[in-house]
Amino acid sequence: MSLLASVTFLSSCNTDQLLENQELSATRQTEAKSEEGQKVMPNEVLVKFKAGTADNAKAAVLSRIGGKVKEKILTKTMERLGDKEGLVLVHTPLAALEALSKVKGDSLIEYIEPNYVYTHQVTTAEPYYTNGYLWGLNGDLTTPKNIYGSQAAEAWVANHVGSTSVYVGIIDEGVQHTHPDLQGQVWTNPYDPVDGRDNDGNGYIDDVNGWDFSGNNNTVYDGTTTGSQDNHGTHVAGTIGAKNNKSGVVGVNWNVKMIVCKFMSPTGGNTASAIKALDYLTDLKNRHGINIVASNNSWGGGGYSQALYDAINRANAKNILFIAAAGNGGSDGVGDNNDVVANYPSNYTNSNVIAVAAITSTGARSSFSNYGAKTVDIGAPGSSIWSTTAYNTYSAYNGTSMATPHVTGAAALYAASHPGATAAAIKNAILSSATPTSSLTGKCVTGGRLNMSKF
Repeated sequence: MSLLASVTFLSSCNTDQLLENQELSATRQTEAKSEEGQKVMPNEVLVKFKAGTADNAKAAVLSRIGGKVKEKILTKTMERLGDKEGLVLVHTPLAALEALSKVKGDSLIEYIEPNYVYTHQVTTAEPYYTNGYLWGLNGDLTTPKNIYGSQAAEAWVANHVGSTSVYVGIIDEGVQHTHPDLQGQVWTNPYDPVDGRDNDGNGYIDDVNGWDFSGNNNTVYDGTTTGSQDNHGTHVAGTIGAKNNKSGVVGVNWNVKMIVCKFMSPTGGNTASAIKALDYLTDLKNRHGINIVASNNSWGGGGYSQALYDAINRANAKNILFIAAAGNGGSDGVGDNNDVVANYPSNYTNSNVIAVAAITSTGARSSFSNYGAKTVDIGAPGSSIWSTTAYNTYSAYNGTSMATPHVTGAAALYAASHPGATAAAIKNAILSSATPTSSLTGKCVTGGRLNMSKF
């Protein structure tokens, strides 16, 4: 599975499925069960102590695993909700799962879990851009025509082209905000001018277009001429909101603002960075009232994380959808059933989650795409999807990574024409308007594919 994998980019690359089953005990402590191929940050665990635990008691618990606090994670969003302690990222000489087993059941710990690794492998599937390749945006009444497209072009005919007052967060790699099709579409922070100071007090200095939570700096684009870094994030951004400038490609929204939350580096990302990225968006909406309607999460892998679940809940409390790729099943070409083996983050049960499968231009479920009658919500175009990539280029990728931004784009498009709509209302509009599709019958909750013509 691709940026879906431990977080893996959900492209059609043949990556190992990285899964871990976990269950919460009565004290919500995570019991980790190792599976072959699972990736975690070596010698690291995330620990949530119970409120009021004394420092010496914490030290005594950590001493059992030789643990030393590497970082305290206390986001502004956590503080706003009354959490005075947050999480601690702990380094231990033990393997992560061994460390978990040694303190499992301790009465002072609310939960302890691995710091899961999220990796990506993206593949280019087609030659350079040619007119007519944006089938994922077409409809049954458009020219060119494709009934299995998302019908975005039909929404445009009705003058639903998005709004600059609607924002989405891209939790991914970085985004080339200077790309000709993305210039002006990426948010510029008016509350923190570049002066070396944290003017808005959110803990991030000069976060002009967002933040790089992997590198811990304000550079949200690190593309290189010799590598593929930030291609995936730039591709996602193009599908959501490449502008209509009669050049290159166009996104679902001609008008939108995208906030870059880079948490993936060439070596991958992890749970701790994902939590900080999501809380960053939640804090922006709470602090400044920015109309952030959704985050795009074209990644996955690892196991159940209570800490990430809690961060998704905090976003839900501020009416931010969490739209997630259902995952790519691997090299067998049949996908995986998420009802049987959970895929995270798409399998989280938070009410603001929308899990997205991929379909082809002929309406078939993409061979790599995961599915689940109970755990995957809807299908969207995900095979041979052309979009923007780093260094002013265009590329076609396959994956549930590519299907997901179609749905995120749909959320922004609906929000633009329905000001004030709640996350629940937007989710209901997207799912209730799905077009029944035979390849998705019994394979997802709606049994259908994305259709924006009714927006």
